[in-house]
Amino acid sequence: MFRIGIDVGGTNTDAVVLSDAQDVLAENAIVAWEKSPTTANVTEGIAKALGAVIEKSEISIKDIAYVSIGTTHFVNAVIEANPTKLAKVAVIRLAGPYTKRCPPFIDFPPSLRDTIEGHVAVIDGGLQIDGKEIVPIKDEHVFEQCRIIKEKGLSHVVLVGVFSPLAGPGEQEEYVRDLIEKYFEGSKMEVVCSKDVGHVGLLERENAAILNAAILSFARETIRSYAAVLKKLSLSCPLYLTQLDGTLVNSRAAASVPIRTFSNGPTNSMRGASYLAKLDGRTRGKSIIVVDVGGTTTDVGVLLPSGFPRKAAAFTEVGGVRTSFSMPDIYSIGLGGGSYVFFDANGSATVGPSSVGLEIITSAKVFGGQVLTATDLAVVAGLKDTESIGDKSLVLNNITSKEVTAGMDAIRRSLETAIDRMKTDSGDAIVLLVGGGSVIVPPTLEGVQEIVRPPYFNVANAVGAAIARVSGTVDRIEIPGNRSFDEIIEACKAEAIQNAVNAGANCENTSIAEVAVIQLPYVANHASRVIVKAVGDLDLGALKVDPSEEQNSDLESATITDVQAKNMVKPVAAPTQSKTNAVDINTYTPSVSSDGIWTLSETDIEWIAEGCAILGCGGGGATYSAFLMARQAIRAGHKIRVVDIEYLLQNSRDAWILPCGFMGSPSVSSERIPSGVEIPTAGRNLVKFLGIEKISALISDEIGGKNGLEPMLLATETDFNLPIVDADLMGRAYPRLDQILPCIAKEKGLFPVVAADGIGNCMVVPTAENNAIVEDILRAACTVLGSSVGLSISPLQAHELVEHSIPGSTSQAWRIGRAVALCRRESTLSSVSEAITRLQDGKLLFVGKVCLHEVRGGFTHGRITVAPLLQEEMEGSNKADDQQPNAISGRMIIPFQNENLQAEIEHEDGSRKVVCCVPDLITVIDAQNGSAIGTQDYRYGLRVIVIGLACDPRWASPAGLKLGGPVAFGLDTKYEPIGVYKQPKSVVAEFRAS
Repeated sequence: MFRIGIDVGGTNTDAVVLSDAQDVLAENAIVAWEKSPTTANVTEGIAKALGAVIEKSEISIKDIAYVSIGTTHFVNAVIEANPTKLAKVAVIRLAGPYTKRCPPFIDFPPSLRDTIEGHVAVIDGGLQIDGKEIVPIKDEHVFEQCRIIKEKGLSHVVLVGVFSPLAGPGEQEEYVRDLIEKYFEGSKMEVVCSKDVGHVGLLERENAAILNAAILSFARETIRSYAAVLKKLSLSCPLYLTQLDGTLVNSRAAASVPIRTFSNGPTNSMRGASYLAKLDGRTRGKSIIVVDVGGTTTDVGVLLPSGFPRKAAAFTEVGGVRTSFSMPDIYSIGLGGGSYVFFDANGSATVGPSSVGLEIITSAKVFGGQVLTATDLAVVAGLKDTESIGDKSLVLNNITSKEVTAGMDAIRRSLETAIDRMKTDSGDAIVLLVGGGSVIVPPTLEGVQEIVRPPYFNVANAVGAAIARVSGTVDRIEIPGNRSFDEIIEACKAEAIQNAVNAGANCENTSIAEVAVIQLPYVANHASRVIVKAVGDLDLGALKVDPSEEQNSDLESATITDVQAKNMVKPVAAPTQSKTNAVDINTYTPSVSSDGIWTLSETDIEWIAEGCAILGCGGGGATYSAFLMARQAIRAGHKIRVVDIEYLLQNSRDAWILPCGFMGSPSVSSERIPSGVEIPTAGRNLVKFLGIEKISALISDEIGGKNGLEPMLLATETDFNLPIVDADLMGRAYPRLDQILPCIAKEKGLFPVVAADGIGNCMVVPTAENNAIVEDILRAACTVLGSSVGLSISPLQAHELVEHSIPGSTSQAWRIGRAVALCRRESTLSSVSEAITRLQDGKLLFVGKVCLHEVRGGFTHGRITVAPLLQEEMEGSNKADDQQPNAISGRMIIPFQNENLQAEIEHEDGSRKVVCCVPDLITVIDAQNGSAIGTQDYRYGLRVIVIGLACDPRWASPAGLKLGGPVAFGLDTKYEPIGVYKQPKSVVAEFRAS
């Protein structure tokens, strides 16, 4: 039997025929291969490559076991926002009172939203973190939405239930799906359940399900065209598509969840490289760097010991939409075989990022053209496998030996930097080199132990498609109850293996490839996300012979000509930029009235969200959904106003200010997005309990993380219609509710305090023995109420804010966010630490890569170890040794308890030195984009910048250190201030109108 793999790239469509004989070595398994230009009509290019490779192989078509295709066809339709390929979608959320402030499509780019959005609704339903119903589903609500959907003429529906991954078979989304299908019986309706598409994280899962539903019709049409290609060539074998995780899915399943086939090209290349180098699944515990050099770009990724690529961050953007799919961790640079080569007056060379691309065979000098390319340099330098490329003499007379050396040095530097970025340690790496443009790579690279260019390196991507395995996955939240975690894991392993076998894997060689247990923070029932993945070879003996009878029963009617016109890429308008992207950061002025009221814009909210995340010190909860909701409120015409303490004192020193925020697990708030009634319910009940007639303003209990934004959502006229004070009670984020400035003073505290959820439950703690007990009481109540509640704590009067709050913290968040935005705009992210420490006294502590991530008790406790970057990796101000003494010779260890607690340097001799600790702020920033990284998002290989910032001096007092210093977290560390605290500069004072 033979396998055929096809990979559609931006430049070429590659096809290979592989023998399935078990005793054949990898290099001998390639029976034939073909590389042909990718056509505007992708199907036409596939037909050409497939026909050519079958003819070359001279095999009988009856001996072909299957054809597998890796394609960018579907993801391109999304990126183009092409209305001829994307359907209008109706979205029904099952959420009860929750999530309404953050509606579906809220973060879609305008052009894509206009193309896809058909109808949205939030109705009763959804689950709590413990699996109990938020509110029961009402059939009449479902049928009412069906009536509206019918009136609008929509045929694609997405169902999204809060915590639907917790639901059992036939529950929640599936129950509503059955109701919809019953209502539309006899009509063709496409109903997508989000639990079948994504995982925990409501917005990201919903977005993935929406994109999947929108592309469904086009995907089926496209897969029909692929089946038509096989039919035209008289092939009776099954058709498979490769998924982004490097596994196969049959054509029927791919037509149901096409989004899983997005961006599979890099995965195919890496899997093919592993197979050709005889490393597939046998890397002996060592990760391998794969470098795939094409005509225009070079992709660098990491192949894990399992033989599968290392994953990128938990969330990935597809066409500007954030989804829950974890794509391969790929770093791309503008270097390829067709890259232009330029020389300056000093003889230094620049190679790329512009490229001649497909025109290399007519444009490169070695082929008689007029453009000096990277391939020309490689031919003149006499690199391996370049002897048969073009005519060397056509280049020799137009370039000097010094220029060749300079050009090759430029290529070498680009590759060395890219490879080092993907390493997780500073040791020499093994590099697998593949791709048609890989002939330009020098034979040795700094930091590389060995370069392996396997046979058939130029079609490794098609080989990866051909050898793709079959997977089965279990990804859900488990609540242990009376079971041990070992029992849960073993049951999930068995289920994953069975899922793989059901998908077509051979049960004899299916094994577990990945196990991860992530305990959700601040959840008392020990709920944990369990991810188990099993993989195995496709069971060829069980394959169906005729695709028209089984796998492709609904795909066989089309012919190639039926779909060619529809598959052609049609020009569409480019996505509209957001208002914030269009702002001139250097000249932007916030709107502050003459009486000192700052009315926030979309730009202000975006910068404040960025700054709050950085001030969160790794905790406080992700700001993403809160930012989206605040932006949505502004777009709806609502006003969010900020005033400083001076404004309040001038009006009334005795005015009552209400502190508020959320308590609970960030994992819950990312799924059960607040309804908006939690804090108002708590606040109004507290005011009623105390007999206070009027509240004059709201204040955040902590500026760090999402709580720095949440009260702003409630300050509009639809809720409290009150301004927010430019201050908070922490100046950062802390894990415990009692770690606020009022609790340092004996006469002030948390109680009375009120907690409320979104469905009418509310409790008052009028008094308690001490503030610490209030934290414990509310933590227990929070668990009962779904592990997320809105809080209002003991109000303060305006004059008390001077002593018990951090003035200007909202302004500080705004300025930090603005500084990050400016660094991004000017491409100076290497100087982001300098920009932030100009705003608040502090130091750049370390620049490096996360090489170890350990957790205890879920994400709430653990530590990361950061290895230093090589000197040549450092850029800009990060090169300054005096800013991070001894960092180059050691590693940084950062323990955390939801927030980062301290940063210490571990030297090569084993000695350690603490360079920063609580209550000073320690923030870890992504060196690639300048955004803060939450402790829940720490992972191997992240390139990070670690910054320490000075805390308010009240935290450095004896009482402050007892409450929020090292001793409060069980650290045997003497606190040494990292700097002298600078009072944040008020935005109101600076920009107040005359």
